[in-house]
Amino acid sequence: MKLNIALLAGDGIGPEVIDQAVKVSNAIAKKFNHDINWTPALTGAAAIDAVGEPYPDETHAICEAADAVLFGAIGHPRFDNDPSAKVRPEQGLLKMRQKLGLFANVRPTFTFPSLIDKSPLKRERIEGTDLIILRELTGGIYFGERGRKDNGDTAFDTCTYTRAEVQRLAKKGFELAMTRSKKLCCVDKANVLESSRLWRETVQAMEKEYPEVKVSYEFVDAVAMRLVQWPNSYDVMITENLFGDILTDEASVISGSMGLMPSASVGEKAKLYEPIHGSYPQAAGKDIANPLATVLSAAMLFEDFKLTEEAQAIRDVVNKSLAEGIVTEDLSEGGKAYKTSEIGDWLAKNI
Repeated sequence: MKLNIALLAGDGIGPEVIDQAVKVSNAIAKKFNHDINWTPALTGAAAIDAVGEPYPDETHAICEAADAVLFGAIGHPRFDNDPSAKVRPEQGLLKMRQKLGLFANVRPTFTFPSLIDKSPLKRERIEGTDLIILRELTGGIYFGERGRKDNGDTAFDTCTYTRAEVQRLAKKGFELAMTRSKKLCCVDKANVLESSRLWRETVQAMEKEYPEVKVSYEFVDAVAMRLVQWPNSYDVMITENLFGDILTDEASVISGSMGLMPSASVGEKAKLYEPIHGSYPQAAGKDIANPLATVLSAAMLFEDFKLTEEAQAIRDVVNKSLAEGIVTEDLSEGGKAYKTSEIGDWLAKNI
């Protein structure tokens, strides 16, 4: 198979972890006789510095033309610490999601046998955890009307959803549930928010189309509690943008490190794959960041192109690296800590 992949390294540790995913993907391509064409493009603070825009038109054209996008991370402290900044790296991420139509963020949470005791949660609470959160990505409070009034002393952000936005996300949730344990949880705040009541009534109306799927409805605050009490009680979860942003970060540490979890953002056509962690600017350029989330994101990419053997080969070699202690400093616990680049080399060699 020939794959054309847009490569958006972004900021901070993004270029370093992306480099390792490319090494691993190229090793897979060589082993399984595929051809990958990588096309780099600017985004985030790097793009602002170069052209003054966090998601340039040239980058969008490259992403549109590609079969998929492999994305690193964006963000820089000089923007985080400047509330008055008019242009921010994160604007590029929102613009990219909107222009590419990436309305569903797919975030799995699972455990690694060799790391189960490194989790902040007790072994007996997390064993068997294998869940997926589908977060709506292009609607809600992140895209609603916002502003200031009363001479800047009052701020507002508006959460708006249409029934069609809920339906297309829920459809993916139902379809995913059908391929797994046929359990779906709709996470909302329907006891308070009108937008959540729209979510709930829309999903309820869709239940008859998927009679085999058992659907539950839970408030987001209760889910936040239960995720750390009984994470293995969940399978597929669907929720709106803000709730999904918070819950997926909470769920990510169940595995033991945010540097381990991959994700995908998908639309009707476009597909983007990225680690769930941020740009971690404190580690940028030090060759110490954990690249495994980005490598596993590449595995998700292969999986979505029906290259299941290739995806499994990546997951297997990642599990082997963890079991043998070939890890970066976030997982070494006083043992030998390998460099980011050394991890990539080891994975590619073992593939």
